[in-house]
Amino acid sequence: MNTGSDEPGEVAVAPDETRTGEVHSEQERGLGSRAPEFIKARRLLHVSWQVGVFIIGLAVVVTGIIMLPLPGPGWVVIFGGMAIWATEFVWAQLVLRWTKRKVTEAAQRALDPKVRRRNIILTTIGLVIVAVLVGIYVWKFGMAMPWKIKNQ
Repeated sequence: MNTGSDEPGEVAVAPDETRTGEVHSEQERGLGSRAPEFIKARRLLHVSWQVGVFIIGLAVVVTGIIMLPLPGPGWVVIFGGMAIWATEFVWAQLVLRWTKRKVTEAAQRALDPKVRRRNIILTTIGLVIVAVLVGIYVWKFGMAMPWKIKNQ
């Protein structure tokens, strides 16, 4: 998976950060650590900072994974953990950029009138099928539930 570029065989390269006083958007900002300079200047402190960010991000991602089958915003929490990792790790920044690009493309495709019409038609057909199946069940068995629970 080449997350740094749309073209096959290209490699992601961090832009030159020699310019000063310019405001960069998220896409124009270079890859790498966003830790404060005094932390980056001390190797042991920077490694400790990265370990802390990794552990916090891991806890958030694991919480999101637990939320997937349970009630809760699992995917949102997982992407939040990825965003935490992206403050320090280039691989997470690349994965997050790739994911944002794919979500934007999917949203644009979903807004296409032909795709919306197809989705509405498929949803209607699915609802009709479910209604017919429920109607057959009620006609055959009545309003009784499929499990037999008597007063216990």
